[in-house]
Amino acid sequence: MRKRVLKHIFRFNGFLKSMRLAINGVGYLFLYHRNMRIMFMLGIAAFLTGVYLKFSGLELIALCITITLVFMAEIFNTAIEMIIDMTTRKYHILIKLVKDIAAAVSLIACLNAVAVGYALFIKRFF
Repeated sequence: MRKRVLKHIFRFNGFLKSMRLAINGVGYLFLYHRNMRIMFMLGIAAFLTGVYLKFSGLELIALCITITLVFMAEIFNTAIEMIIDMTTRKYHILIKLVKDIAAAVSLIACLNAVAVGYALFIKRFF
């Protein structure tokens, strides 16, 4: 019985399927959402520049967390907008507000990324 429980806990079939679905979701975002492609390219460029400039470990960690935060904000924004669009196409002020708030999350994450980028990169260039 105990062996059977452990086998059930550590099975990988569900995990692999979940990973495949997540990768499909990321692929969809890159294929059909221009903003995600732009943010991805800027994030990779910032990371590679940080490596080139020999950032310390903590600086690279701060940069990676910031880049990930921007990705996550954009993904959640896209998911919220798609869910709302799936339910109705009619204009409603509350739907507009929800979409605006979801977009504000992405904006705030991007502004944070600019601030972190400024703090990390400005001392290297000037």
